[in-house]
Amino acid sequence: MLLRHLRYLLAVADNGGFTRAAEVLHVSQPTLSQQIRQLEDMLGVVLFDRTSRTVTPTDAGQAYIECARRVLVELAAGKRALHDVKDLSRGTLRLAMTPTFMAYLVGPIVRDYAGRYPNIHLEIFELSMGDIEMGLADDSLDIAIAFDEVRNADIESIPAFVETLGLMVGRDHPLYDHPTALTTEEVAQLDFALLTPDFVTRTCIDEYFSKARITPKIVVEVNSVNTLLEIIRHTGVATILPEPIATQDRALSKLAMQDKAPQRGAALLRRKNNYHSAASTAFMDLVLGKMTLQDNSI
Repeated sequence: MLLRHLRYLLAVADNGGFTRAAEVLHVSQPTLSQQIRQLEDMLGVVLFDRTSRTVTPTDAGQAYIECARRVLVELAAGKRALHDVKDLSRGTLRLAMTPTFMAYLVGPIVRDYAGRYPNIHLEIFELSMGDIEMGLADDSLDIAIAFDEVRNADIESIPAFVETLGLMVGRDHPLYDHPTALTTEEVAQLDFALLTPDFVTRTCIDEYFSKARITPKIVVEVNSVNTLLEIIRHTGVATILPEPIATQDRALSKLAMQDKAPQRGAALLRRKNNYHSAASTAFMDLVLGKMTLQDNSI
């Protein structure tokens, strides 16, 4: 059996048939069919049901496809290990963050990392929590900064820091310079622009409102952090986002609340039992070191 057989197998499974898979692989359909037949003969099982219009894996085929995916992921990790440079004189780091972390954390982190390791090529992705877990699992990402609520058992979650969410408004809001903490009743009277419910941050916000017995007046819902910030800067509505986002440079003011502000755990995520490059290990050490220094300064 050759690696070619495994790649051909996955191509047929992912493309739902031999015609499209052959186009993607740049081989003829008869050649592809012959290779799959050869693999079936070696294994002694039928991998695909060819009786319907759409080619679908058999039960045995599906089980073997899952194993083939894991094999190719491990082989790709092994290839990177061979080319890893321990002195960090070159290399690549594939980093992902969820949108709210990207809004305030990516700049300082990249500045410090690039300052220490200028020859490491960075590939940075803004992804949802689900896409981050998928990218780590299929080895298209090295490491991520996201939330500690990991659903995939193959992903390792390393606690990094606790993030506090804050109530914030722009300069056009009448409470921009409000000097005292807002009561629960005052918060309940505000008009809010919030991230849409598919954001993990929104889930945390909704839990806060529920515990405070607040039925928020949500006048705008947005699926982009940057768009939400633009709305807050130019309208008289409030929002709840990570506290570090509220800065003078952004013309945002964080309003104190009498109730305890919502918090959630932030973590470094990476694939368990996987080869971790020198570049990704250095990134993890940098982030954890920065957070330790911040905690000690409080």
